[in-house]
Amino acid sequence: MDNADLKATARSLVAKGKGILAADESTPTIKKRFDAIQVESTAANRQAYRELLFSAPGIEAFISGVILFDETLRQTAADGTPFTRVLADRGIIPGIKVDRGAKPMAGFPGEKITEGLDGLRERLEEYRQLGARFAKWRAVITIAHTLPSRANIEANAHALARYAALCQEAGLVPIVEPEVLMDGDHDLARCETATARTLQAVFDALFHQRVDLEGMLLKPNMVISGLDCPQQADVESVATRTVNLFGKVVPAAVPGIVFLSGGQSSLVATAHLNAMNAIGRQPWELSFSYGRALQEDTLKTWGGDTARVAEAQNVFLLRSKCNGAARYGEYNAAMENTAT
Repeated sequence: MDNADLKATARSLVAKGKGILAADESTPTIKKRFDAIQVESTAANRQAYRELLFSAPGIEAFISGVILFDETLRQTAADGTPFTRVLADRGIIPGIKVDRGAKPMAGFPGEKITEGLDGLRERLEEYRQLGARFAKWRAVITIAHTLPSRANIEANAHALARYAALCQEAGLVPIVEPEVLMDGDHDLARCETATARTLQAVFDALFHQRVDLEGMLLKPNMVISGLDCPQQADVESVATRTVNLFGKVVPAAVPGIVFLSGGQSSLVATAHLNAMNAIGRQPWELSFSYGRALQEDTLKTWGGDTARVAEAQNVFLLRSKCNGAARYGEYNAAMENTAT
């Protein structure tokens, strides 16, 4: 895939009215999700749940791409069709999570560094052969009394940039995900400062690693209050502070910003995205790459019961439709009661 193809794929992932489903939960993470609905986390159950999502009627109108986990990329639908082909045949672009997880950073208590660069070039080549057309790498930044440290931000920014360069070499669009975590009691201002520092370091590293910004996407947090902050910012404040900050630190060459939902509920994540798009046209597409915020209601509805697959798919379609409307700033709460 040359630069023109990378750019075209990146633009397709942030097509109007569409966003990305993050279905890349690791085996331990999906086990937690299944435990919550009292479903055993077996390979067969994980396959059945992912097939429920990927085969839901009508989602291609609102879902442009799906981020897969290594296991899922290699799985097939019940009829033997590889999941990558199931998605591609519907016009949905398959992607892959390639980092090896965030681990404690030596010498920096309370902070983490994402691992996975060793052997990444070879893994990317295999993933492309298996049908992936984009990839994702997540770094996590913690806000605490004296955190984040400059060293932690710069180490994660460098890893993100090296990953992105390797992706483009392999013909995969990199989704660069520097997540300033919601964990903590910090207010909007502290989140804004930490996010600004992080994004400035990330784009500096991307420049030095010669990453083509037109052939990548950014997956950041929103500027939002910490989960334990006693005074939670309202939807409009989050939208305004986020868009204003990104206008200062995210180059216009980036085709799109696909926000993560973090610890937000399904409804709040949709409302925030809607409010940002309602502000008006920006240099980049403002889209979504949600995991739990797209799946939580679907999981609860399904509950491992094959008789409820169609009902769960309708729930997933409605959640996708609401976020598709939020891409235009046209979402409203009444849509939540609209039958799909």
